[in-house]
Amino acid sequence: MASTSDIPAFRSRDPLAPDFWDERFEQNFTPWDRGGVPAALRDFVGRTPTARTTLIPGCGNAWELAFLCEAGWDAVAIDFSPAAVRGAREQVGHWAARVEEADFFAWEPPRPLELIYERAFLCAMPPKMWPQVAARYAALLPIGGLLAGFFFIGETLKGPPFGIDRAALATLLSPHFDFVEEAAVVDSLPVFGNGERWMVWQRR
Repeated sequence: MASTSDIPAFRSRDPLAPDFWDERFEQNFTPWDRGGVPAALRDFVGRTPTARTTLIPGCGNAWELAFLCEAGWDAVAIDFSPAAVRGAREQVGHWAARVEEADFFAWEPPRPLELIYERAFLCAMPPKMWPQVAARYAALLPIGGLLAGFFFIGETLKGPPFGIDRAALATLLSPHFDFVEEAAVVDSLPVFGNGERWMVWQRR
């Protein structure tokens, strides 16, 4: 994890504002960005028999977008930070048209979704926003749709990233989702400590 002296001075302290994330992307301070595709996602795609229409919310640099599209999945990535969107479009090359500047809570899919890929989105939101995030996941996914990805389990005094207790995550999602699977993450980042877990939840 970066030392205090390595952290740039930022004006914005509100993670609900695009400016907060713009500053961090513009100054290349993105300790949550792995710089590639996580092993658990590669495994999940490899063992999923059919491609899924997928949303990547809060996509950041969108490393996973090109991977999913090249695997034949109909994927779109969204972020409300203009700086993140610019970086993602440069990074994904000819898939740039699939990166959209949009607010997750207002964005509407052009086609029914089959999967929402979670990576450092829920934990980027202050805990007071988690019920709204979970409700939006549920509203975007039809019955049988999947919420799959990485969840930051643990208690944190401040963030982002904001960790969530395992029982609290179940309480948050269980009104709309059934738990499917969970696994350890072998290639997590220092900013998450040992708290990341791969999970899959199914919309009921």
